[in-house]
Amino acid sequence: MKRAYVRPTMVGERFVANEYVAACGDKGTVYKFNCDAPGGPLYYYPNSDGMVDGVHNENDKVKLLGLFYHPCDAKHEASATNVFYDGFVDYNLNGKQDSGEGVIVWRGPRNNNGHATTELDMSSWEKAKS
Repeated sequence: MKRAYVRPTMVGERFVANEYVAACGDKGTVYKFNCDAPGGPLYYYPNSDGMVDGVHNENDKVKLLGLFYHPCDAKHEASATNVFYDGFVDYNLNGKQDSGEGVIVWRGPRNNNGHATTELDMSSWEKAKS
């Protein structure tokens, strides 16, 4: 029995990308800081007019973030595009910021948490590229 000759064919598929994949390192700066502020009532300034001698103006509105804040003692990584707030831990429970109570507050990646550091100079924080 003779076989019929079949001409060889080549089949190919064209690759078409269907989603964007970012290259490493193009998302920006990440701040690394320690959540180390001592425990107590944690307040932050959602909108502020500025500080005088390390203490906010009395006209600045303050929001209570939590009565029982305590540090998680973790080193957090937060995008530089996240919002960081001036705030304070009310050590003497008088409901206002006194000298030595200032902190920087980060509300977490979903803006629903509270982390605070006593390192007030953000330019001294460790930085990395994401």
